[in-house]
Amino acid sequence: MIEAIPIQLVIMLVGLAATMAFVGLNAIVLVYLERKVAGFIHRRPGPYEVGPHGILQPFADGLKLVGKQIFTPKGADSFLYWLAPMISMAPAVVCFLVIPFGPHLQIINTNVGLVLILAFTGVNVLALCIAGWTSQNKYSLLGAARGVSQSVAYEIPLLLSVLPIIFLTGTFNLFDIATNQGSWPWQWFVVTQPLAFIIFFICALAETNRAPFDLPEAESELTAGFHTEYSGMGFALFFLSEYAYMVIAACVGAILFLGGFKGPIVDGWWWFLAKVYILLLIMIWIRWTFPRVRFDQLLNICWKWLIPLAILNLLITLLVIAL
Repeated sequence: MIEAIPIQLVIMLVGLAATMAFVGLNAIVLVYLERKVAGFIHRRPGPYEVGPHGILQPFADGLKLVGKQIFTPKGADSFLYWLAPMISMAPAVVCFLVIPFGPHLQIINTNVGLVLILAFTGVNVLALCIAGWTSQNKYSLLGAARGVSQSVAYEIPLLLSVLPIIFLTGTFNLFDIATNQGSWPWQWFVVTQPLAFIIFFICALAETNRAPFDLPEAESELTAGFHTEYSGMGFALFFLSEYAYMVIAACVGAILFLGGFKGPIVDGWWWFLAKVYILLLIMIWIRWTFPRVRFDQLLNICWKWLIPLAILNLLITLLVIAL
């Protein structure tokens, strides 16, 4: 007799399908939003021809990518070359499973949700390394080397900025961290841990390769960096994963420092999405406002400023808890 399918497996499969739909829909929204914000900052209309006010431009871009020829560079390891975009995308989908979007809107509620996200987002560095190394292109290899050194460096202050929140709440459970904060802005951890929030946000920009820390891509120097040789759906997967990791960083920031789904009057998913998209808008604004830093400046910001400040903030937090 065939045993019944476990309900947890069904929930996980439905959650994965919903997550994939959310990642795709969110990419469409963010592509349009980023191009319009860039146009506004540059005092131009942005995409305007495809659909009313260019609203169908992301769909046109998607069709263009789907229609592009897929090819493997001469001398490249074809298996690893095409495995890299999948390695980049897969961990991002898993991370969404443990994020509490609302009081009753979380696929998996686990006590190690924060650890899972920090671990799985680190796998993206491996994808960058494989993509750059197997492309048989000097620009790709340089971009991969930059990406690995940047990610390894900025993971340290990122973890140090998260530790004060863990000590204050005593848990790695993202749902519990959100519920440990009140519904009003002055009850959120951003008020008691402003330095940790600033460090976390700067590190999130660096970890997601966003300007002014987009050294692994650096179009003016490395053509397109680690994904120079990718076109069509290979490039599309890297493109989707970049936006997915941006959303994950914004989600974690909203949960740790902005109360998550907690908000005035009635808690709910609408507060969570509002906070996430505010952080995403700030990321987009920073990209089109500040120039790219040099690589030595990138590492100096991390080792000379962020790490010492993060350690100092952690020590002060521990002292306050002890007293």
